[in-house]
Amino acid sequence: MKEFMLIFRNSNPAPDTPTQEQMQERMNWLAGIAAQNKLVDKGNRLSMGQAKTVLPDNIVTDGPFTEIKEFIRGYIVVKTTTIDEAIELAKGNPILKMGGSVEVRALLTPGENN
Repeated sequence: MKEFMLIFRNSNPAPDTPTQEQMQERMNWLAGIAAQNKLVDKGNRLSMGQAKTVLPDNIVTDGPFTEIKEFIRGYIVVKTTTIDEAIELAKGNPILKMGGSVEVRALLTPGENN
């Protein structure tokens, strides 16, 4: 089994606090992944307001940058046999109903390339 991070993005400046219905839908989706024993880390939502970016030469700016079209809203880590299986799990995420997207990336083990 290989681990994949599902990164949730959304260009909609939705409030940091999801509705009860949105939370329940997300919890049901996570429970389905956990029931398949494929959930490694339930991750978390990420703040839009409390964010900074550290650049070279110790420059700190407000972040995420306003010119970014999609903001990272949260993440989880799953374990599947292939990236295609991880993609199938991602297709069920409720953020897709809100115009968001899910980026799927393999987590590399030490010494592993791409």
